[in-house]
Amino acid sequence: MNTNVVGRFAPSPSGYMHMGNLLAMLLAWLDCRSQGGKLIFRMEDLDPARSKQVYIDALGEDLRWLGLDWDEGWPDPVYAQSKRTEIYEEIFRELQRRDLVYPCWCSRAERLAAASAPHPGEKEHDSGCRCAHLRASERLALEVSGRKPAWKLRCPDREITVLDGHYGLVVQNPARDVGDFIIRRADGVFAYQLAVSVDDMQMGVTRVVRGRDLLNSTPRQKWLIEMLGGTAPTYCHAPLLTDGSGKLSKRLGSLSTQVLRREMTAEALVGRLALLCGLAESEVPISPQELIPGFSWEKIKKEDIVIAPDV
Repeated sequence: MNTNVVGRFAPSPSGYMHMGNLLAMLLAWLDCRSQGGKLIFRMEDLDPARSKQVYIDALGEDLRWLGLDWDEGWPDPVYAQSKRTEIYEEIFRELQRRDLVYPCWCSRAERLAAASAPHPGEKEHDSGCRCAHLRASERLALEVSGRKPAWKLRCPDREITVLDGHYGLVVQNPARDVGDFIIRRADGVFAYQLAVSVDDMQMGVTRVVRGRDLLNSTPRQKWLIEMLGGTAPTYCHAPLLTDGSGKLSKRLGSLSTQVLRREMTAEALVGRLALLCGLAESEVPISPQELIPGFSWEKIKKEDIVIAPDV
């Protein structure tokens, strides 16, 4: 095993996986295994309101059914974000000491969304957040009112560059392009952007493969990891499976693993995913292991892949 290469699965147990999730997991597995690397399975169950045990159990079962293995992680609780609160607390206190965070009393909707990975079209920030500039008297009045604030991270006003392994150079000025963003909700739940960055850094992840919808988050995560003294991984983003109107949802039942496992063999599904993403020229049943020798990011499509829900 090449321990210099560490990849990861990092699903969120907010529903049953669908074909789009499985494609991302397959590509993460192939990226890591084709280099002889170690694979970690981390459960991103930050939000207690959305994370269900039935989905947690199904995630591992579905990956094993598809033929994807891992070397460490789930079901070890050390690799569940819900069990890592003390770690995030320590990082949060460090950011407070460095005056990099401030309390924010903005809308509840923004706070609730913060624990989840962002989706296309969702508001992620408030670049003109007045909470960053409140006078002491104004802040005190809000505190006395009993309203609990979320906490935002101050973004750097400089360009952050990421060389994505599939989509190439990404340049973002976080302060200008996305603004300060929530790292802790008002109910105390730590947000996705903080948790995923801390976990990738502390778990020694060197390769992150995930959907293209998270490409916009990558410069911020790279900056946060490096600002905390870590080394950011290499990122490779994958095209999304879409129904033509947007990213597939876990609510799209006909493409969920629960349906797919009744209608297809694992090898047939891997063969279909390989054809859809560009790894195969025809649809034939195949195992993930058989795809390793021919795996290359140069073969993977860059444009999103439209698929009918009744496939």
